[in-house]
Amino acid sequence: MNTVSNVAAGKPKVGGAIWTAPVGTTLPTDATTALDAAFECLGYCSEDGLTNESELDTDVVKAWGGDEVLITGNGRSDRFSYTLIEVLNVAVLKHVYGKDNVTGTLADGIHVKVNGKDTEDVSIVAELVLRGALKRIVVPRAHVTEVGEIAYTDGDVVGYETTVTALPDEDGDTHHEYIKTAPAASSSATTGGST
Repeated sequence: MNTVSNVAAGKPKVGGAIWTAPVGTTLPTDATTALDAAFECLGYCSEDGLTNESELDTDVVKAWGGDEVLITGNGRSDRFSYTLIEVLNVAVLKHVYGKDNVTGTLADGIHVKVNGKDTEDVSIVAELVLRGALKRIVVPRAHVTEVGEIAYTDGDVVGYETTVTALPDEDGDTHHEYIKTAPAASSSATTGGST
């Protein structure tokens, strides 16, 4: 049966939508438990939101005569993309350029080194509100694999268009999703803002 109330748009949770922490940080296992204090918020994202591209690689075996008789799986790629627009946020800069390449504070001065050094793997949690429900996407191990062109113009916000690849955890899972009805008291507090 069709149910209109099951249709939802993905809005960011007030107070932060995308959070990162060092790999090994205690990860949430539901949609509502408070995040470990090690998680840092990456602030506002562009209006394009969060995109998940999950692509299954398969081979189709055909029999003589052309019938498809077997499909074999060769793995799945799992990527997330978002544009971070708090370009003065040190946590954002460390996420994009690597924690060892960013030093200082905005008040004292920030130094960003751009080089060929690989960025470190991190854990990522995305917090969303879906029409009266909370959704949490947990990526135990992610790696920044692409940063788009950075444009500095009069009329547009500067942003870091970031793609991360989700890597398998010890169980072979690349990410987990948790969804739960929002508590009545916090539902109104989580649906009005954006991050």
